[in-house]
Amino acid sequence: MTRPNIVIVGGGAGGLELATHLGNTLGKKGKANIHLVDRNATHLWKPLLHEVATGSLDSGIDEISYRGHGHYHHFTFHLGTFCKLDREDRTLTLSPMLDANNNVVQPERTLPYDYLVLALGSQTNDFGTPGAAEHCAFLDSRSQADQFHRHLIETYLRLSNQAERGEKVVLKVGIVGAGATGVELAAELHNTTALLSAYGIHLTSDNLKVQILEAGDRILPALPGRLSAAVVNELKALNIDVLTGTRITQVSDKGFTTADGTLLEADIRVWAAGVKAPDVLNQIGGLQTNRSSQIEVRPTLQSVTDERIFAIGDCASCTQADGSRVPPRAQAAHQMASLVSQNLKALLKNGALKDYIYKDHGSLVSLSSYSAVGSLMGNLSGKSMMIEGKMARLVYISLYRLHQIALHGYIRTLLIMFSARINRIIRPRLKLH
Repeated sequence: MTRPNIVIVGGGAGGLELATHLGNTLGKKGKANIHLVDRNATHLWKPLLHEVATGSLDSGIDEISYRGHGHYHHFTFHLGTFCKLDREDRTLTLSPMLDANNNVVQPERTLPYDYLVLALGSQTNDFGTPGAAEHCAFLDSRSQADQFHRHLIETYLRLSNQAERGEKVVLKVGIVGAGATGVELAAELHNTTALLSAYGIHLTSDNLKVQILEAGDRILPALPGRLSAAVVNELKALNIDVLTGTRITQVSDKGFTTADGTLLEADIRVWAAGVKAPDVLNQIGGLQTNRSSQIEVRPTLQSVTDERIFAIGDCASCTQADGSRVPPRAQAAHQMASLVSQNLKALLKNGALKDYIYKDHGSLVSLSSYSAVGSLMGNLSGKSMMIEGKMARLVYISLYRLHQIALHGYIRTLLIMFSARINRIIRPRLKLH
């Protein structure tokens, strides 16, 4: 009997957890061929990207090799970019891979599938704001975070040389969007800048001016109002300005222009507002998508267009029984991966499929090493519990550990945690290269 091919496109949190679990169960036992496709060679948990961007995390230590991980967990990894879908023949096509000199490293390839899972994640939505794409940094991927980091270090060195000559220097950073990414990046920038002088860079947090620009009436809308206000106070204590009700209409190399025509100057400009799925989903296979490019799915997480295609995570548009949409959050991707794993196994046995029900476990935001805030949902009562400070910081860190446990198991995760403790002792606190 021919083994069915299950292909997962996208190695983010949900996609890699799904590939790992299916590989350990179906792949290891020879019940199915599990394939994972991603345009990158390594995986890094997306909520860590702001730490990579500021240098407080060395991505080379925390990243996971897809190919190596696949070897140990019984799935095959394919490095490439998904570009075409033929639903009639049940094949997907990967674009040719080129090197820096445009030489072909790998030709165009076609993969057959019996079941396809799209887990392409999301990207920042600049809403077509003039100048945003040209003059802003985005933190949607490891490569973008690395690019931001290099630019930040070069800017630090240039300003440090000016400070040594006795010049007054101020690094102005503007961040559009007061969701978790924007707020966490602002706090992390303050933390890393405060540590620079220990490494011979003549700058302190006094040389940093950060503004968070939010079109809405408050920051962190996923959190209760009291916690949102608490975060504002924490940010103000760090000399980080929060401007709500500030809609950006244009971006230039000078800064941001607001709806009332005011220019807010910024040397470094970051766009962290708005979320949408990759535009490629609108152009392949005739799958039904919404205006945010998300794939419309049934409660079983199968595409409404094709029952052999599933979508999970940020690229899936899933409507709950009460009419609400599942938010694009890491916990949703984790839950969806778990359900799709069960449904795929059921399909192979001609069993009944389960519907996805989103379980909101709350929201947490880290303010670097200074603090953390959030709300945890009670599984039984449905009521939220607000937490702040060290307890919230501990819970925030535990979310990453749970992701690692899903990928590596308990023993290897404990070893990784032990290794991380050693690295904190023997390695610099900042990555400055």
